[in-house]
Amino acid sequence: MVKLLIRDANSSDKIPILKFCKNTFSWGDYIEHVWNFWLSEGSLFLAQKQNPVGICHAFYSNDQIWIEGIRINPNFRRQNIASKLVKHAEIIGKEKNLSFSFMLIDTENSVSLSMAKSLNYKIFETWNFYSLTPKTNSNFKVGFEKSFNRELYSHYVNSWRWLPIDDQTLESLYLENRIIKSSISGQNSFAILNSSKHFEKTLIVTLFSNSNDSVLEILSFLQNYSIENNYERIQI
Repeated sequence: MVKLLIRDANSSDKIPILKFCKNTFSWGDYIEHVWNFWLSEGSLFLAQKQNPVGICHAFYSNDQIWIEGIRINPNFRRQNIASKLVKHAEIIGKEKNLSFSFMLIDTENSVSLSMAKSLNYKIFETWNFYSLTPKTNSNFKVGFEKSFNRELYSHYVNSWRWLPIDDQTLESLYLENRIIKSSISGQNSFAILNSSKHFEKTLIVTLFSNSNDSVLEILSFLQNYSIENNYERIQI
């Protein structure tokens, strides 16, 4: 039996990995679009027997690990390869004295949820994903905001990573006009805007909703903002 080796991926691994990362979802997969970025960023881990059979990427920041892009060749599933890749990423996180590890899993992906549970992961947040079409709007009650209560809004999405908002991040978001607020009848909703690092002309939005009316104002703003800033897609 060939022993499993986990190592850092390199550029020559791209073609064999993409061969089993084409039909992961109903619409395909995104690995080919992020491979070069992850490779340059580092911490792109590869599981190999005679040939590459799996990957995952880890992003280490502040006090946490964000684990993403777990892919296993269908011919090598049910061998705990995904778990071993995650554990490898966690070991490095422990060496960096990080306290938390997170990953994003579709609520209908029972196999990955079971794997995460077996590694003692617990559900921390549940996201709702929406897409919105850019269009010209002129009537919305939205303004740019300097700050908000970080005890209520502790994380935000940056290229589909759920990252903590510290003082430095909050200041950067404010200075770059990436925090917006709508207040209707005393109910405030906030949104944080980010350009996708991996997909061109895509606006990624973290939305904190407190009322339907204020959210509708933000959605109208986002559509118009996307037209003015040449975005073709809005992902919330």
